[in-house]
Amino acid sequence: MNRTIAFAYGLGTYLGFLATFLYAVGFIGNFGVPKSMDSSSTTPWQSALLIDLGLLLLFAIQHSVMARRGFKNLIVRVLPVEVERSSHILASSIALLFLFWKWQPRGGAVWTIEDSVGRGVLYGGYAFGWLLVLAATFATNHFDLFGLRQVWLHLQGQPQKKLRFATPCSIGSFAILSM
Repeated sequence: MNRTIAFAYGLGTYLGFLATFLYAVGFIGNFGVPKSMDSSSTTPWQSALLIDLGLLLLFAIQHSVMARRGFKNLIVRVLPVEVERSSHILASSIALLFLFWKWQPRGGAVWTIEDSVGRGVLYGGYAFGWLLVLAATFATNHFDLFGLRQVWLHLQGQPQKKLRFATPCSIGSFAILSM
């Protein structure tokens, strides 16, 4: 695969993941998106529950199967190894976007907070949780996890090097592993 095309594919996939991630924040938090997890119900709750469980199962199967070594060995027979991870990220983003699109809210409020201070604390915790999830990706190697490191090395004509897996404590600090 042409190096520039592979890099553009990896970068586009990464940007698509970021958009999906941001949409997930709004979808779960019930703000900034046309339909959220807790929007008004449009179908009977039993049907909605079955559809939503099916959507979650579809994402779980796609995500788990593509993470297996056997699938990775199979996919690199069709795609260059440097875009394998980006392809996993693309498929996962598409599966999540499909889940968001077809989600059937069951309606109703589980709880509400009327106090503005309490609501602020809740949303602060919500934001902290999402930032923690994002920060955790940097604990190993964010750019490797999302396929950018692989396409960047390919663009530079450098060989793909396996990274040594290390937790931040085992490398002595919370430094980000190098690209």
